[in-house]
Amino acid sequence: MNLRDKLRGLLVRLYARRVEGHLDHAQVPKHIGVIMDGNRRWAKAAGSSTVDGHRAGAGKIEEFLGWCTETDVEVVTLWLLSTDNFDRPQEELVPLLGIIEDVVRTLAADGRWRVHHVGTPDLLPSGMQTVLKEAEETTAHVDGIVVNVAIGYGGRQEIADAVRSMLLDAKDRGTSMEELADAVDTDMIGRHLYTSDQPDPDLVIRTSGEQRLSGFMLWQTAHSEYYFCDVFWPAFRKVDFLRAMRDYAVRHRRYGG
Repeated sequence: MNLRDKLRGLLVRLYARRVEGHLDHAQVPKHIGVIMDGNRRWAKAAGSSTVDGHRAGAGKIEEFLGWCTETDVEVVTLWLLSTDNFDRPQEELVPLLGIIEDVVRTLAADGRWRVHHVGTPDLLPSGMQTVLKEAEETTAHVDGIVVNVAIGYGGRQEIADAVRSMLLDAKDRGTSMEELADAVDTDMIGRHLYTSDQPDPDLVIRTSGEQRLSGFMLWQTAHSEYYFCDVFWPAFRKVDFLRAMRDYAVRHRRYGG
């Protein structure tokens, strides 16, 4: 590292401390959703392989959760694998699934976070289903940030699964279709979502410069604030995180009022 890079790094750290010092913890989001985009483009820019990009992105997760812990965030949803990602070539998908399994194991072994899967388990290989189940069971007692690992997740699929769950529940209760039609409302559907017992995301961060949700938590993000960052996910820094938090803190959330 040359002198110029060292000076730049020092200035960034000093700036991050300044931003952090002015951060009002009473104004931080309680639930952050993260669309961790840009692993492949980061790898291409670095002259590395796609798998290396995914590994670098996985390595950023614990660091990010540490920042969330420092700022009193209570729930984090990490979009690790979408339903659309299953269309990727097998030479990319198979290693990616292995990297994601390692991420889940690492989060569970850390002991600071409570792991919760959001997504359709049936879409996943049996081995990954086992890893997710064990992670949820071993961290169920943890009194720390709830980390939703969105794996095999799609926003439309979640709503379809919620409606299916609601219909099956009505059947088990002996509720007629007419009675269900009279009773159904947004609260009822919400109780059947993957995140039924959690607050909706206050803030959604997407890296890599893309400015769209791509189906991320379509129901829950109706009133969320969005923060789009040009940095690729593996290069996401604490100062980028703090900027997102500062940006959120100065917004006025009116919820349509």
